[in-house]
Amino acid sequence: MLDQRILDYIESHAKEARELLITLAQIPSPSNHEEKRAEFCREWLEMQGAKGVFIDDALNVIYPIAVTEENPVVVFMAHTDVVFPDTDSLPLKIEDGKICCPGVGDDTANLACLMMIAKYMTETGLVNELECAAAAGVQPWGLLLVCNSGEEGLGNLKGSRKICETYGKRIKEFYSFDGTLSDMAVRAVGSKRFRITVRTIGGHSYGAFGNPNAIAQLSELIHELYQVQVPREGKTTYNVGMISGGTSVNTIAQSAEMLYEFRSDSREGLSYMEDKFEHIMENAKKRGVNLQIEVVGLRPCEGDVDKQARENMIKLASDTVTEYTGKVPNQTPGSTDCNIPLSMGIPSLCMGTYEGSGAHTREEYIMIDSLMSGYKVGFQMVMNYCRGLSQN
Repeated sequence: MLDQRILDYIESHAKEARELLITLAQIPSPSNHEEKRAEFCREWLEMQGAKGVFIDDALNVIYPIAVTEENPVVVFMAHTDVVFPDTDSLPLKIEDGKICCPGVGDDTANLACLMMIAKYMTETGLVNELECAAAAGVQPWGLLLVCNSGEEGLGNLKGSRKICETYGKRIKEFYSFDGTLSDMAVRAVGSKRFRITVRTIGGHSYGAFGNPNAIAQLSELIHELYQVQVPREGKTTYNVGMISGGTSVNTIAQSAEMLYEFRSDSREGLSYMEDKFEHIMENAKKRGVNLQIEVVGLRPCEGDVDKQARENMIKLASDTVTEYTGKVPNQTPGSTDCNIPLSMGIPSLCMGTYEGSGAHTREEYIMIDSLMSGYKVGFQMVMNYCRGLSQN
């Protein structure tokens, strides 16, 4: 349970936290182009007195606390990117107890929560206390508070990959604040994503009638991909998410492309789908289809994770959410920033700090009255590690 000083802080800073959320939500931040939001996060943290904040070459904004050259670290992150391609300010409105904006929940609400935790730790002197304890060998681990890049879509988890590449097995545990208070992603759903392009000679729709049409050939491929029967064990899925091509209504299409993915919560499921995919593509090439296949995303399934460490993390998070919301969160598999550390055997968990709906749509919203409970959950999770309360 949070002590009264922290509860009072959360209450007294509720308006500031909401204003931060509203400001963040309007800053465009499409995957692979998070520069504006990353720079805002860095400058805001420094204005709160944070020292040593930096942006790495993956566009992660990193605030290391009590991190020495060798000590283990615990990671808390929330991603800065959104699925929307907007480069102008994102449209926001407040009505009926909701903040409505594309990306406001996924993942801006969680990002604002993490930044308010960083502000509290900095201005109350907790950071200095932890730094001194680490120097004296009393604090067992450092903390990395990360506003990370590239969680969505073709961001391909670049931010999480970079953190895991940099700190590797020094990472004791890894938390991603992503999603709502109602759910926790406790296992990794792996995926592979492709851009598939078909090219033909094309021509005039009347004068060159009979020439192969790239759109027609692409459609045949899509039909074949959708005939694949997924494995019964676990959950495996596939999807064609985008198609494009052609020139005009009276032109035989010379080029057409699609974005295709398959996912599974098991390595066996991914391997099965890859075999089916390769078989379909090879048969198309034998028929004379001119194909270009590009891998545009790869998210691994999990590796060998210590069972007890995982169970301890899940219990700690579930008990915390239940304490402050009165509801036990669902435990589900998911495709999140945790995929990367889980694939390395690092105990990891993805959990949220708000309630809302419409993620990945332009009608997305969060419930304002859920934010206080969410802040308490977020603060409690980080304070567990500041005070050495984790039993992992």
